[in-house]
Order: sequence, then structure tokens, then C-alpha cells
Amino acid sequence: MSLEIYKRIADFGKRLSGLDRIEDALPTISEEAKAIVSAERCSIFIVDLPGNMLWTKLSDGIGRIAIGLDSGIVGDTVRTKTVKLVNNPYENAHFLPKIDEKSGFVTRNILAVPIFNSRQDVIGVIQLLNKYNGDFTDKDEGIMSFFANYVSGTLELALLMEKK
Repeated sequence: MSLEIYKRIADFGKRLSGLDRIEDALPTISEEAKAIVSAERCSIFIVDLPGNMLWTKLSDGIGRIAIGLDSGIVGDTVRTKTVKLVNNPYENAHFLPKIDEKSGFVTRNILAVPIFNSRQDVIGVIQLLNKYNGDFTDKDEGIMSFFANYVSGTLELALLMEKK
């Protein structure tokens, strides 16, 4: 990872530290994630264990998405607690093509990165779609894993504040 990327993420962290409302934090995190790896779309899924759901407050282009905790590539990311780099989604058994059908969007590739809380539980997933120049790479995976770790404290705090 280049020094410029680390510096960019550190500068982003300074902006993010002033946001304690999830409605403010999520769009900011999403826009930065897209910019860092040159992706067309970014959705941030929040894990709702009591409801056995994954949901987005923000999803580029199609509004809110709510799926079962065991559904899709995002659900697989939560279940396995690992990054999913999928450059052929329509050939992946976990992919949910109905979301593309409903929105008219065509997913070419996916990078789904778990966000862990301070107890190492998955509290969310950053899902990036359609890298502008080719497929997602191991380098993108490394950068976004670092980024997810960097934003995890802000997200955990925003979720706690929302429950109050």
C-alpha cells in the first residue's frame, strides 16, 4: 500500500472523528471507500442480530436494502468473518441477482469487507461494486481491510449512540 493511501485514510479519519450520528458517518465512509479503490457503488450493511437481518441506511442508487443475515455475499462475509473478493458474481452461489434485476444495475465485481467492533464481532460490511478499471485485486482487499479497521470505532460509537 502506498504512503499516499495511508495519508489519505489518516486525513479522512480526522474528518470522520467529528461525526457521531450514523446518518452522517455512513455517507462519508461510503464516498471515501469508493474513491480509494475506484468503485462505482458502495453500500454499508449493518448487522442486526436480534432481527437476523442485514440492512443499509444508505445504498448507492437503490435506496435501503434489507436481507436475511445468511443471505448473499454480504451474509457470507458476516458468517465467515472474512473478505469476499468476487470478480464473477453471477457465477457465485451466494450472489443475489434479484437485487440487480429490481434496480436495473449490472454487478460486474464485488469486494465485501467485514467491519469488526472492539470485541471482534462483525457489526457491518462495506460492499463495493464495479471497480472502474478491471477487477478488484488483493491490493484493494488489503487497502479496504485497513480502511474498515480504521472506521470501525466510529461506526461502533455511532451504533451505540443510536441505541440510546
